[in-house]
Amino acid sequence: MLNEFKTFIIRGNMVDLAVGIVIGVAFTTVVTSFVNDLLMPPIGLLLGKVDFNNLFITLASGSYPTVAAAKAAGVPTLNYGLFINNVINLVIVGFVVFLVVKQVNRVRGPAPAPATRECPVCTSAIPLRARRCPLCTSDVAPT
Repeated sequence: MLNEFKTFIIRGNMVDLAVGIVIGVAFTTVVTSFVNDLLMPPIGLLLGKVDFNNLFITLASGSYPTVAAAKAAGVPTLNYGLFINNVINLVIVGFVVFLVVKQVNRVRGPAPAPATRECPVCTSAIPLRARRCPLCTSDVAPT
């Protein structure tokens, strides 16, 4: 069982996945900092000095100036400002992933044309220019 696990972990796909996750986590941290520290403060200023991190609704009686104060008092809150920040994070990360995948597909080029086709009689794979199926010997129109 240990050898099977070792083979599973060492496979190329697992290593690629692990590297992708590590880079994704690091990238998400940078995007989160960008949104919270650089993007949202000017937007909050333009909207009347709003701090999105402290936009919340308490689900109990009482008034609290910040989310931290409400949490310290043990009051449940709906933190819609943090939700807005996370939605913006998602949009930015999704857009960057889209751009990366688009560039990778561009570098990869178009998919190669198939070298074989299917015999209409026996459905075996035959070369594109074949006139007769090697398996069932039926006549096949060349493409």
